[in-house]
Amino acid sequence: MFKTLRLSKARGGTRIVAVRADGKERDPLATRARQVPGFKADAGETLALGRDGVVVGLGAASSMSPSTMRTTGAKLVRSLDRMRLRSVRISFAESLPSKGANGRALDPESLGRAFGEGMALANWRVDHFDGTATKRPPALAPLSLSIDDAAFRAGVERGLLLGDAVNLTRRLGATPPNVCHPAWVVATSRKLAREHGLKCRVIDFKSAQRMGMGGLVNVGKGSATKPAIVMLEHAPRSRAPAARREHLVLVGKTITYDTGGYSLKINNGMKGMKYDKMGGMAVLGAMQAIAEMNLPVRVTGMLAVAENMVAGDSYRPDDIISMHNGVTVEVTNTDAEGRLVLADALSYACRSLEPTAIVDMATLTGGVVVALGHFSAGYFCGDRVLRSRLEEASGESGDRIWQLPLWPEHRDFMRGQHADLINSNPQRSAHPIQGAAFLSYFVDEKIPWAHVDIAGVDSVESGNDLFVQGPTGFGVRLLADLAEGFTRRAPRAASA
Repeated sequence: MFKTLRLSKARGGTRIVAVRADGKERDPLATRARQVPGFKADAGETLALGRDGVVVGLGAASSMSPSTMRTTGAKLVRSLDRMRLRSVRISFAESLPSKGANGRALDPESLGRAFGEGMALANWRVDHFDGTATKRPPALAPLSLSIDDAAFRAGVERGLLLGDAVNLTRRLGATPPNVCHPAWVVATSRKLAREHGLKCRVIDFKSAQRMGMGGLVNVGKGSATKPAIVMLEHAPRSRAPAARREHLVLVGKTITYDTGGYSLKINNGMKGMKYDKMGGMAVLGAMQAIAEMNLPVRVTGMLAVAENMVAGDSYRPDDIISMHNGVTVEVTNTDAEGRLVLADALSYACRSLEPTAIVDMATLTGGVVVALGHFSAGYFCGDRVLRSRLEEASGESGDRIWQLPLWPEHRDFMRGQHADLINSNPQRSAHPIQGAAFLSYFVDEKIPWAHVDIAGVDSVESGNDLFVQGPTGFGVRLLADLAEGFTRRAPRAASA
């Protein structure tokens, strides 16, 4: 991998020319490539032609999309790594079609963004804990990218920025629990705020106790490092006309490690539970991207941070706790802790931040993995306009989401006998919906709200074109695109 990928105004370096499988490019490199037996110009297929340059395939126009361009960028950067190049000049303009898969309109900037994202995402690995016994080769010098087409270059610049934010989330997500505990998350958040001009405020453990945040306090009190809520605010002086009254609040579940508490995870079920913080890490990455793009809309990111440990004072099944908004909850399962910390954060956001929309993101249920696998996140949203904004952001970002229902019957399913609610119904019925139904009691009905469950997409067990094994940073681009959407007029509301 390269240390960094950076754009350059210099027009030197090895030429990279794109070839479509159905194209008729007149560039001499493209002509030579078509004469090479076996070269089919599939998306991401690369062919080195000595000192003259490198040809990369884009596939046929009928199959091209931002998704295939991400794959092309990912495969190309890995090929350039093997070639050990230092600088390249990218010439794609002749090969970019105006229409792609399903007749979808394509423009150079959106294709450039996807291409840049693919390069950035593929140029990352978990190596920040390598020791003296590592066999991993050191990162290469930075790769300098010169791009001929102005619109494609602008897109690549945006893609690299978003890719860096995703990679921040992946790096934080991969950080082990002996390093990444609640206090470390607080310190890291403050550092990110200083670096990117964000306002940072922290509700510490004692303040949470005074505020009656029984969910956050009880989940995290068994840890040696106490829980907190972190708030990062992007409040630009200049705001888009459509966003002058908007305040988008993003809330992330940030369980730095989840043992399950007294409902202990067994059969090695704890392995990988450092990824239970990926909702919060996605919010951090999104806030970095939002700040770097200086989006003209007010956005606050909230992290509900806790470590779910077993100790003498840990909370137990059968405990009844009182939440920030006064709702009482009977604990039936201490391993359903994420919804408890999120509930207090959502309640606080509604009462104190005056949001015009709230989106929370969490690795919340195993049930959503059963329902949707690793192919998509599940989401719940009763507001038509916010639903349209989320769907639009999903299409732009490539972070795929699928709506699941949340009906009054689901909410009633979470009511308790000895307290207002139970945090988990012992019946497995509607398992991925139970978390959303519980959270709905902590959001003002007048405030548009969406819950995104990323339990199936937060990490991959084996590598693919874009990601090495480990965290994916899912949600960073989705949330950043969602925030940017608030700077434009609201989209036409989606149907129910």
